[in-house]
Amino acid sequence: MSVTESETITATEVWSPVDAGELLLEVEDLSVAFDTNDGVVQAVSDLSWELRAGETLAVLGESGSGKSVSVQAVMGLLPMPPGRIAQGSIRYRGTELVGASNSVMREIRGPEIAMIFQDPLSGLNPVYRVGWQIAEMFRFHRGLSKREANKKAVELMDRVEIPNPGVRARQYPHQFSGGMRQRAMIALALSLDPKVLIADEPTTALDVTVQAQIMELLTQLQAETQMGLVLITHDLGVVASVADRVVTMYAGRAVETGTADDFYGAPAHPYSRGLMASVPRLTGELGRLYSIPGSPPSLVHLPPGCPFHPRCTYAIDVCATTRPQLEPVDGRSGASACHRTAELP
Repeated sequence: MSVTESETITATEVWSPVDAGELLLEVEDLSVAFDTNDGVVQAVSDLSWELRAGETLAVLGESGSGKSVSVQAVMGLLPMPPGRIAQGSIRYRGTELVGASNSVMREIRGPEIAMIFQDPLSGLNPVYRVGWQIAEMFRFHRGLSKREANKKAVELMDRVEIPNPGVRARQYPHQFSGGMRQRAMIALALSLDPKVLIADEPTTALDVTVQAQIMELLTQLQAETQMGLVLITHDLGVVASVADRVVTMYAGRAVETGTADDFYGAPAHPYSRGLMASVPRLTGELGRLYSIPGSPPSLVHLPPGCPFHPRCTYAIDVCATTRPQLEPVDGRSGASACHRTAELP
């Protein structure tokens, strides 16, 4: 369904409660470009994935692979210009978001799709108390009084296990630890009971214990609400414990898709294999930690053929001239963009 400036959508008319397994979000052939002085940066190219209620989709890849840009496009947060959606479709429960009006996006951002940003300190306004920022969501979107909104904010902070929420609500972001700020961001994102939660590197810069607590909290909240979770990360350890399906991105493109079990059991793309090989292990011989040779290519001057071929140990002549498409992998539910998937040992 296409949305024009003249159309209006109300929550009571369209956004009914979700059913288990309902298709919530569809990204189809999405391409995002940035016009710069050095040329056109192809940040995302021909990306497709979908998310269902109660499901966790992990989007993996090195820094600069296009993970965050793709979800910024979903949220309508791309800086335009210099950014632009060159092609593709983003649909939330059948409603087209590409080109949607500001009023439609205000109806969706927060109440329907919420986002936890990578840096909670920059995501929270430093000059307002944390409780006030959470309460503002209830005042603006739900029309609650100041007293009712503040009460709801404290209850939500308690729900995400912030200790002494009544006291903490009156404090400023700089008075919170990194883990507590991330919990406050989660409370802010969940304030309106969204159907989809996008978590962009939610455990970056947190110690291992706090990482586990944050992911356990997200899993628990997801089980309670049946929301769909999109997890943007390069931490394979985090993905292993929570993801249902995985999309691996490289140079702005999806190079492998499939279930988490398939990805961890037998990755089908050489890049995915390289990522898995770089994970430290407690068993086996001690030695130098594996790293994928080389560096990701420039998104302004992508190499011909497969963008990964200059770093790939399995590359052959065709890899340097012809870009592989995502093709189904025998015996699996996913796909791989590699000329040699069927031949890999």
